[in-house]
Amino acid sequence: MAERRMFSKKVTDSDQFIEMSAAAQALYFHLNQGADDDGFNNQIQNAMFKAHAGVDDLKILMAKRFIIRFDSGVIVIKHWRMHNTLRKDRYIPTNFQEELAQLGIKENGAYAFGCQTVAERLPDGCQTVASGKVSIGKASIGEYKSHIVEQNSTLPPPLPDEEPPEKPKIPYQEIVECLNRNAGTHYKYTTGKTKSLIHARFAEGFTLEDFRTVIEAQCREWSQDKRMERYMRPETLFGTKFEGYLNKARKEAERNGADSGAAKVRYGVHL
Repeated sequence: MAERRMFSKKVTDSDQFIEMSAAAQALYFHLNQGADDDGFNNQIQNAMFKAHAGVDDLKILMAKRFIIRFDSGVIVIKHWRMHNTLRKDRYIPTNFQEELAQLGIKENGAYAFGCQTVAERLPDGCQTVASGKVSIGKASIGEYKSHIVEQNSTLPPPLPDEEPPEKPKIPYQEIVECLNRNAGTHYKYTTGKTKSLIHARFAEGFTLEDFRTVIEAQCREWSQDKRMERYMRPETLFGTKFEGYLNKARKEAERNGADSGAAKVRYGVHL
């Protein structure tokens, strides 16, 4: 699968796209980035987490026809073939052949439901997507009628009975308050840079307990040295050295035969 993705300004500079929320726009870009070479993506929750987006943002993309969702839960980027073209030697066909077989391509390059899968263009402007597949006749098209949505309809494609679970909440406030109590500082948990650092560590798989361990261990160490006190701050503790601080704290706890958060710190109290 190609590692680079392109975007057509005809889509991303359109009024319909610009009027969406920043979260919905970010979700669209992440869905595109994670899609296969035919524009299909089944990692919806991952894209929502990266974009800080919710179910409502996903519904907006569906309602505005920027994505098409199938009953299987897979989505396809409607304007994928307007965004991306790949050389045949780099193209890897999608694994979602059943969904692909339901689509055709309109004159403008957009995917559309209900187009017959044939080798040449049809009078209504649709062309084949899955060449070599069995042709879909009138009877077969009728089987998909329940989830085919006309292009001029104002209703979004149907959602599955169960909506995706809400994205996990990151405890920004608890983490920053833990730092303030241990370091005697007054940082705000709403600061953009601080939230970005915390989010990056959570995206790597670290937990609230890991943050507590790092904060308490480093504050305990650095509070004994006037030159190091200034480093008891989010940009130092929550940056790229976070894992190193965590491993050092765990090793220290093992050597002491006690939990790394059990010792007292110079400033404040532990959680």
